[in-house]
Amino acid sequence: MADATTAARDRIDRALALLEGKVLDLKSRPASPPGLADDDLFAIPAAGASVDPARLAELEAAGREASAALAAAAAAIRDVLAEDTHEPDRAA
Repeated sequence: MADATTAARDRIDRALALLEGKVLDLKSRPASPPGLADDDLFAIPAAGASVDPARLAELEAAGREASAALAAAAAAIRDVLAEDTHEPDRAA
C-alpha cells in the first residue's frame, strides 16, 4: 500500500510541477497590450480594447491541460484508494 501511495504521490508531484512550469511560462510572456487584466478569461475587456486571439487560445489550451492533469491525478488517487479498500491490512 505504501508503495502505491508513494507512486501516486510522485505522479501527482510530477504533474503539478509540469503544470506549474507551464503556468510560469505563460505568465512570463508579455500579454499583448491592452490585453485582459491578469490573464483572466472571464474579465470584460475595456471598451475599445482588442483581445489577441492567439493569446486567448494559449490560455484556453493551458486551462484544458491543467484540467487533464488534475483529472489524471484524481484518477490516480482513486485507484490507490480503491486498492487500499480491497487489500487486507498487511500489518495484521
